[in-house]
Amino acid sequence: MHIDVASVDEALATTRSVRRRLDLSRPVDDQIICDCIDVAEQAPTGGNRGSRRWVVVRDPASKAALAELYRQAGGDWMIASRDRMAGTGHPDEAMMRSAAHLAEHLADVPAIVFPTIIGLHDGSGRPGLFDSVLQAAWSFCVALRARGLGTAWTTAVLTERERLGEILGLPDDVTPVAMLPVAWTIGTDFARVDRTPARAITYWDSWSRIADSGPSLPVRLADRPGVVVERDLAARPRAVWEVVGDIGLSARVSDEVLEVRWAEGFDRPALGAEFIGTNRHPRRGTWEVRCWIDRYEERRLFGWCTSDPVNPGARWRLEIEPRGEGTRLRFRLLLGPGPSGLTQAVADHPDDEARIVERRLAEHRENMSKVLDTVADLVES
Repeated sequence: MHIDVASVDEALATTRSVRRRLDLSRPVDDQIICDCIDVAEQAPTGGNRGSRRWVVVRDPASKAALAELYRQAGGDWMIASRDRMAGTGHPDEAMMRSAAHLAEHLADVPAIVFPTIIGLHDGSGRPGLFDSVLQAAWSFCVALRARGLGTAWTTAVLTERERLGEILGLPDDVTPVAMLPVAWTIGTDFARVDRTPARAITYWDSWSRIADSGPSLPVRLADRPGVVVERDLAARPRAVWEVVGDIGLSARVSDEVLEVRWAEGFDRPALGAEFIGTNRHPRRGTWEVRCWIDRYEERRLFGWCTSDPVNPGARWRLEIEPRGEGTRLRFRLLLGPGPSGLTQAVADHPDDEARIVERRLAEHRENMSKVLDTVADLVES
């Protein structure tokens, strides 16, 4: 049987959490919900045991009780946050407007679906319970999308397990994993959203190891390998940016970077600005490298390349991502594609390429970790 890959990918990539575009006036036929559950039940299960159960709530009184519980569990906070953020330009403003809308209209959706599983998680961290239901719940969401319906993955009410169990009549040994309000969507033109590219978040063979192509085994410089270090910081993005936007940051903590200064004609970070770093390595001695700022988005991204702006020896990125009241800071390096001191070392010892590249990546990772440690000390103190 031929599978239309483009259609499958489109359904997967555009299954959004739909709240403000749920059609509250159009009824949803029970059979459509059952059809989507039939699709979802094709998902794999641990030990091939069919322990998933689906609770579909259509009764107005039960939906009203769930809506009240949802408000108590977090909906009132979402509404208050929406009102507080309105017009401020806060990064979460649109999300809170959407969340508050659902909190105010949950009782009006045609159906509320709870995917559940027979069993209780023992808190040990071992797989075997949630890994038998979460994939089915997501398949249900995608099946809805393919038919012109939508939902939003919500979990706030799960914190009120006793009252939720009373409303749904759940046995004590049954675990609900999500609450999914179901309705037709107002339009079906949902788009893909901006996400970090796979090459930046996919690690090859060990944690933090990235590659721009390939990667080969053993590692080769031609694959443009690199490393990523990340840190969640208890500080606002503005405070983090004030630290990471300083080109001299690495020189303050790195074992390798001795000094960083602006090139002639430049005195502040901006796209195209140039600076010069003085480095020292026990095997190579001391050298200078010219750098160009090739990516710059204030309070979000500071990136530079070395040696040649067209064919750089390395590309560095400091990326800021708001995380609620804090910030996730990502420091990313990709080697190549242009020549560098590492290129010469590999050319001198071609049979030892993998060991040379691995060692260099480990050195970079250690120094990058020190930079993030320093940022954390400065912004969290």
